[in-house]
Amino acid sequence: MDFKRVALFSGHYGSGKTNIAVNYALYLRSFGKEVTVADLDMVNPYFRTKDSSDVLEKEGIRIISSQFANTNLDIPALPAEAYAVVQDKSRSAVIDVGGDDAGAVALGRYVPYILEENDYDMFFVINKFRPLTGTAQETVQVLREIEYAAKLPFTAIINNSNLGHLTTAEDVLESQKYAEEVAELTGLDVRYTTVKEDLAPSLTGKIENLFKLKLHVYQTWSTV
Repeated sequence: MDFKRVALFSGHYGSGKTNIAVNYALYLRSFGKEVTVADLDMVNPYFRTKDSSDVLEKEGIRIISSQFANTNLDIPALPAEAYAVVQDKSRSAVIDVGGDDAGAVALGRYVPYILEENDYDMFFVINKFRPLTGTAQETVQVLREIEYAAKLPFTAIINNSNLGHLTTAEDVLESQKYAEEVAELTGLDVRYTTVKEDLAPSLTGKIENLFKLKLHVYQTWSTV
């Protein structure tokens, strides 16, 4: 597999980017790569990759997050060690960027290093079943706002369209047209279509680049 050294995940709030970032880090680790996960999500500082620390650390994956994650302190502070994800080129880096354009601002300080190395993928995570991204046109608007705030262009799309535990194989198949429309409007490829492990058997062979997910992170809006 041709993995870029730095993989960034961003999208509309509630798109599921964090769970994908966790799964992607574990996927990289399965290939024997040394992996660091950095949580730059300052929009929702009470959790995310930090919630999966036991799973990640068990696999030898390093985690960098705000010291205030999982506390009741609303202080968007990033540790100095966060620069390790762009400076230590011996490790693969997975970066969970904050949701929407507001969250992408925190990425700005690392962008010059990322662009200089030029070995990155920035994945735009989409979910047609979330508010404000129900159409391809609305979704592209969100994408452009994030790119403008981050000052870093997206390189590919991840279709994570789902309805939590209510998701059916038909829902995922139906979302393909939407994802293709977003791809056509942006000129980006749909790198992966995600699906929970229990639905994968019924979709194998029907969707290219299927990426199976374990649910390590639960959205606050989800009934999963």
